[in-house]
Amino acid sequence: MKKWNGIVATGLAIAIALMACVGTVSAAAKAAPAGKVNVNTATAEQFAVLPGVGVKLGARIVEYRQKSGGFKSVEELMNVRGIGEKNFAKIQPHLTTGEARPGR
Repeated sequence: MKKWNGIVATGLAIAIALMACVGTVSAAAKAAPAGKVNVNTATAEQFAVLPGVGVKLGARIVEYRQKSGGFKSVEELMNVRGIGEKNFAKIQPHLTTGEARPGR
């Protein structure tokens, strides 16, 4: 009986360690998007690859962009509900403006 308890405990420890590794890999993959995201042309899904930005926040960014006529600077993202200074600091290195395009 003691032998089985040790085996079960070891198995649980391995499972927990694997789950922790999977979470770390997912977070690392999201923290490093390939290339820069253009705030004036990106879709909600493209914004969602940025650290701290999901599809819902990405959709709010697109909606804000459509109503305001585009972003003149990436700092204007802080006008979108859900993007404060801390969140902006995480995503700023991954952003570019390109040309503002009205209606996009």
